[in-house]
Amino acid sequence: PQPGDLIEIDRPFHQHWALYMGDGYVINLTPAGKEKVKVVKQKGLSKVALFIRTVKKQRLKKVVRHNKWRVNNKSDKCQTPLPVKEIIQRAEAYMSKEVTYCSIGRNCEHFVKKLRYGETFFEQVSATGGAPG
Repeated sequence: PQPGDLIEIDRPFHQHWALYMGDGYVINLTPAGKEKVKVVKQKGLSKVALFIRTVKKQRLKKVVRHNKWRVNNKSDKCQTPLPVKEIIQRAEAYMSKEVTYCSIGRNCEHFVKKLRYGETFFEQVSATGGAPG
């Protein structure tokens, strides 16, 4: 992988996403200690649980564990990635911050795509810890 690449990890029952930072490191969303859950109603439809995740820089091998993974920049077909330097700076600005997470709409895939493509790609990701967003 190259810095700024999106990493898709095959986990049992779901896909986990990270952003490759270089030198064997990725940035990704991890559970923030004790689970904080807030149930909200989305536009009169159904209730969804929002969780808090911490943005961490970790070794790719540690994040992947024994799972299969791949570089997945397929969204480049419909969106232009930001310059690599800007992607990395944006990712570094989020390190150790807490963000809201929801399996629908605010998940790890949306978070890393926001870093790679910019605010206009996935505006629904919001930072709760003061990070740019």
